[in-house]
Order: sequence, then structure tokens, then C-alpha cells
Amino acid sequence: MQAPKNTFKSRLLAGEMLHGLWMSLASPVAAEALSLVGFDWLLFDTEHAPVDIAGVQPLLQAAAVGTAAPVVRPAWNDKVLIKRLLDIGAQTLLVPFVETAGEAQAAVAATRYPPEGIRGVAGSTRASRFGLTGDYFEVANREICVLVQIETGAALGRLEEIAAVPGVDGIFIGPSDLAASLGHLGRPGHPEVQEALRTAAERLARIGKPAGILATKAEDAIRYAEWGYRFVAGGVDLGLMLGAAAALRRQVSEAAAARA
Repeated sequence: MQAPKNTFKSRLLAGEMLHGLWMSLASPVAAEALSLVGFDWLLFDTEHAPVDIAGVQPLLQAAAVGTAAPVVRPAWNDKVLIKRLLDIGAQTLLVPFVETAGEAQAAVAATRYPPEGIRGVAGSTRASRFGLTGDYFEVANREICVLVQIETGAALGRLEEIAAVPGVDGIFIGPSDLAASLGHLGRPGHPEVQEALRTAAERLARIGKPAGILATKAEDAIRYAEWGYRFVAGGVDLGLMLGAAAALRRQVSEAAAARA
């Protein structure tokens, strides 16, 4: 049995446009269902969603039935959290709040076995098909994909330096935290924030580093793709559910009022 290949990484580095969805419900049912819709990737969040590492494994197992490659965001750029997520089978990590090249280097090192990094070695993990693969240790380092998240104006000022760190496969810009850092808390649509997002994509394109971003509605996702973002989460599962429920409630209420 061979170790699993990271299709997200291979497609990202090949220059493909990858459409994703942000998952915050921490529900295996939602993960399985939404993996079948046709998205290229699903992001499972452990930073802001109510799920710990033990709860991520059922999400990965559920999503495996569909087309979407899983991406997991650890709660922090922490070598222990990263190691545990890799051991349960995560191959692509989105590491939050990376401010410097040194922090990016630490994130990469946490995903690599020695001598390239500091990841601890365990045998019978889900990552190695519970020890049944014959080549996991041989290929693991190159199959892991590291995405680092830029969330502040200070980090944006070091964008090229962070992106140049060996082993960083993509840069993800966080619109909400960036907006807060720039003095526009809760207003990622502010012109100053949007201009910063646009120029960040241009800067990354110039150095050939894939750029990613989160949108909360289709028109934003389309605009970000036009700006050059290559892996875009077009919405959040909870937001989509609430939006659909609110629209349904509004529709039936208006129909009832019309009959009255």
C-alpha cells in the first residue's frame, strides 16, 4: 500500500484555480454532504470553530467520499498542534497569524521529519494508513502542503520575504483580520482593505507564489479570482445555511402576508 498523494498541492503548484468552501460547523454530516457538491477543497477550521483535534479526524474521514481535498487550520502556529493534525491524516495546513519569515520557517519545520524539520515520528497513525504503507516516511515531507496566513498590515509589509521561505507553498490573506489591523474592524469591504488585497495578489503573482483568500459571497469570490487569487473559499458553511434559512423564512412569510 502506498502513501496518499496530495492532490491539492499538486494542483495548486500546477497553477490551477481551486474553488473552496470554509467549514465551521464541525459536522461530519455537513463535511460529507458538501464534499460531494464539487468544490476542490474544504477548509476545516480549529482556530475559531468549536472543534478540537480529536474532532477533526471524523471530518477528514467524512470528506474523503467526495471530490474536495481537505485543508485544516490549526488553532495556532504550534509544533505540537501541527504534528497531531498531520498524524491524523491532514496533508495541507493553513497556519494562522504568520508575521515574519522566521515564523513561516517554524511552521514548515513543524511539518517535516528530520533532518529537514522537527516533526516527531510515530508509526501506526492514520497518516501512514496505520502503518500499512511502505513509503510514508519516504514521501511525507514532499506531500505536505504548507499555506501561511497573512493577517496584519505588518505581515503584509513582509509579504515577499515570508513567501520566499522554502516549503511555503501558498499565501492566504485573511480579509477580516487585515481589515482590523488597518483600522477597519468589521469592514473588510472598505476601499483601503480591498486595495491592499488587490495589490497583495499582484505582488504574489510577480514572484510566482499562489495566493488564497476567503470570500463570504459569490461576487467577492469572483472578483478575487479576477485579481489573481488561485485558491478561493467562496463562502462559509454556517453563513450559507443561515442565508438559505432566512431567505426561506422571508419567502413563506411574504406569501402568508399576501394571502391575509
